[in-house]
Parts: sequence; C-alpha cells; structure tokens
Amino acid sequence: MTESSNFISTSKLSTGQLATLACMLEVSAPKPGNVHRGADFENLTFQDFLASAIAIAPAMEAASKTSLGDTILRAVTATQDLVQTNTNLGIILLLAPLCSIPEDQELSAGIKKVLEQLTVEDTARVYEAIRLAQPGSMGKSDEMDIADSPPEDLLAAMKESADHDLVAKQYTNQFSIVLNEASVWLTEKNLDSLSLSQRIIHTHVRLMSGYPDSLIARKCGADLANMSAVLASRAIEAGEPFSEPYLLELSSLDFWLRSDNNRRNPGTTADIVTAGLFVALRQGHLSPPYR
Repeated sequence: MTESSNFISTSKLSTGQLATLACMLEVSAPKPGNVHRGADFENLTFQDFLASAIAIAPAMEAASKTSLGDTILRAVTATQDLVQTNTNLGIILLLAPLCSIPEDQELSAGIKKVLEQLTVEDTARVYEAIRLAQPGSMGKSDEMDIADSPPEDLLAAMKESADHDLVAKQYTNQFSIVLNEASVWLTEKNLDSLSLSQRIIHTHVRLMSGYPDSLIARKCGADLANMSAVLASRAIEAGEPFSEPYLLELSSLDFWLRSDNNRRNPGTTADIVTAGLFVALRQGHLSPPYR
C-alpha cells in the first residue's frame, strides 16, 4: 500500500465520526508511556480523551466548508469546555487539514491545496487556539513562539518549528509521515495476524524509533527524547511484533517512559498515530469490526 492509493473516502461514516473514531481507537490501545484504558495520569485520564474525541466532531464535520483557522479554534474551544488540560492540540492541528479535504478529493493532492490556501486570518486563529489550549512545557521557539504576535505566514512559522516539532513538520512536508508511514504501517498486510490494538502499538513504537518524540524533547530535553528512540528501536529489533523478546523490550520501554511522574510520555507520537488512523479509516483500509 503506497501513498498513491490515497483516493476518495470509502467510509460510510462522516468526516466528524471518522475523526472521533480515530481518536478513540488510538487512546484505547495500551501504547507505552501514554494514557490508555488501563492507565491514567494524575491529572489526565482516559475519560478526558474520550470527551475530547467527541468534542471535536462538529468542528471536523464542518471543516471542508470552514477556514482551517476557524476549524482549529472551534475544536480547541469545544475541548476546553469539557476538559481542564490540553488533551488534543496536536491531534487537532493534524486532523483539521485532513478533514478539510472534500471526500471526493485525493488526500495527497487535497492536503497540498489546503495548505496553499492558508491566510493571515488562519494564522491568527491558530495562534489563538494554541494559547487557549495552554500546552505545557512550551518555551521560546516552541510551537511557533506562541508568546509572540502571530506572523502572517503560518507555513513559515511551522517551518521554523519543524526541526523540533513533528506536528509542525507535517505542515512543511505535506503530511508525508502521516500519509506514507503511519497510515501505511497500520494496515500492512504482513501484520494482518495482529489485532488492530497491536498494530496501533507497533506503529507507535516504530514512529518513536525513527522520530524522537517532540513532547518528550520539550519537557525533558533532547537527550531523553533520543533515549526514548533508542529504547523503542530495541523493541523493534528484538524480534517479531509481540513475540516474547519484543514484549520484554516493550515492557522496559513502558516502564522507562512512565518514570519521572509520566513526564516522558510520547504524546506527539500518539498524535501522528491518530492522524494515521483517520487516513486509514477514510480510505477504507480499516473497516468494521474495528479490532
């Protein structure tokens, strides 16, 4: 399965439903280091993510008829009405452009068009949404320098952040990692024997091994982000997915990530996986029953 297969939607679910389903499938899978149905953080729970997934549906449903900045701001505002911490800013920044693509358009061409049509007003609304979400551990040079006044060009701002923020990087490479890696890995034929939950976990670990998690880097520094990639690589190299050696390394990775009061949670990786799930669902490469 290649990027060239990104044609029109084949799902019977609406765009908003697909966005919510992608969020729920991602957070339900017991990925290392993150909140899931068997693990909460002290100030962030599985239920917070479920509420957030539902909150963004109306904004994503209307995305193809709304400016990108308005979609992002509406989704963040709706989330903040239900939860008390940032659960999904990265997810919204990734899903909003994808949901903006009409169902009769190919994703790769559609995302290019969406990004080319960004305006000064879009940039201002995106910055307003980021400030509203109040993402933790964001200092100078993080997430487009939100302490500064919004620039006129959102893509230029994303380009400045791309080297240290994997979400921003998607805006500069036309969502290449989402379209050509995450969504493809989730649906690889040689992994058909795995459950969907296992494929989500494996895709998450593969992404971590190749791209040191941006959230870990922001909260804990580049050295620990690079260490997380090394530990993820050990799981990938240990053996077949979910073999005993693989599971042992996966357990070690999970333990390490949950150390230091969960500050090492690979949240950006989870955001990319969520966007990959949306793509796979929209294309019909994941279909019911979702297991």
